[in-house]
Amino acid sequence: MKMWMYALFVFIGGCSLGALSTSVKLAYGAGFNLAQITISQFMIGAALLWILVLFTRKSKMSIKYLGLLLLCGIPMSLTGVFYYFSLQTIDASLAIIFLFQFVWIGSLFDYILYRKTPSKAQWLSIVILLIGSLLATAIITNGFGSFTINGVIFGILSAFTFTSFLFISGNVGKELPPLQKSALIATGGLIFVSILFPPTTAFESVSQMISFSPYGVFLGVFGVCLPPLLFAIGMPKVGTGLGTILSASELPVAVILSAVVLVEYVAPIQWLGVIVVLLGVALGNIKLSSFSKNKNWQAEKVS
Repeated sequence: MKMWMYALFVFIGGCSLGALSTSVKLAYGAGFNLAQITISQFMIGAALLWILVLFTRKSKMSIKYLGLLLLCGIPMSLTGVFYYFSLQTIDASLAIIFLFQFVWIGSLFDYILYRKTPSKAQWLSIVILLIGSLLATAIITNGFGSFTINGVIFGILSAFTFTSFLFISGNVGKELPPLQKSALIATGGLIFVSILFPPTTAFESVSQMISFSPYGVFLGVFGVCLPPLLFAIGMPKVGTGLGTILSASELPVAVILSAVVLVEYVAPIQWLGVIVVLLGVALGNIKLSSFSKNKNWQAEKVS
């Protein structure tokens, strides 16, 4: 397979994640709630992954190791819960900016856990990212009028849990086939959200479940199933630096869809902010990839 195809896989994986916020907003507009959205997403996503696992190579593991992989699904599911909570009260074009703060939170995790101080290139990347985030949220021109406390808090929490998910999944189960690992993590996420939102109480009737199925299938495919597979295939080939840049397609896709599909107003200064954020991500990762193959947790996130 040619290199451009691996790069395309990573790019499409990022685009898939970027489409989630618009779909969730549409589901809310159709009268569905957080429990129905989250349960359906993980049920369908996990089922699709296990169907694919049936036709691929599998590795044996101990019960203890199996339990550890299932636990990895908790931060994954919490990311969805927190992110979708934030979408209840703020625009999709704003919620994605808060989630995208995982880029610099990863450096914070590195420092806390490994006492690894960010390089000059990383510091510059973080500063540019924060400046871009301020522009993208339009705080400078609009103040805090478009924000809610709950929306901001849950948006930031989603960034922290997503960082935790990337860190844990990158360091656990590296020797397993990507499909098997993804299926186990998704199953752990399904178990956790089933405890939070029991499936028997999420839907009032079979007809309601059927009417929600188009949203559930979309979220299951593009939120739980497709991105991990595409990243697992493409990231090892294109490398962490280019891979992180390509997966940042999540941000512009989310903003573009919010403007086109949801008809949310995105001011010119917000578009400028999105460009600045992407430049910050590109700068930090181009510099990092030019020096080494990275033992950073991000280098492991899709191994």
